[in-house]
Amino acid sequence: MFLFLVIALAVVVAAVTLAVVGGGEGTGPLPEVAPELLHDPLPEDRPVDRADVDRLRFPLAVRGYRMADVDDALNRLAAELAERDARIADLESALAGPQARTGHQVSFEKPAPEDHQ
Repeated sequence: MFLFLVIALAVVVAAVTLAVVGGGEGTGPLPEVAPELLHDPLPEDRPVDRADVDRLRFPLAVRGYRMADVDDALNRLAAELAERDARIADLESALAGPQARTGHQVSFEKPAPEDHQ
């Protein structure tokens, strides 16, 4: 009985080895799997909005997410935020100029939430 199990194990190991290496009638070794790519990249032709970020899904890799995809998305979002911050600062300074000449004070800060009791 023991000799039969050893022979059966050897046959199974040989069959698996041949399947992986490509022996027999097959087309060769197991085909390489193409890495999964980012399905919904951020749009290049317009600014990123919240819906774009909500739809963004990163493909899984062996140890989590592909770093290149995540780095690209974060770099794009950082550039968009920096551009918007600069635009907001320009608009605030443009608005502050006429306000300073007329003597009216405009606050750009959010009002504190009020306690309604």
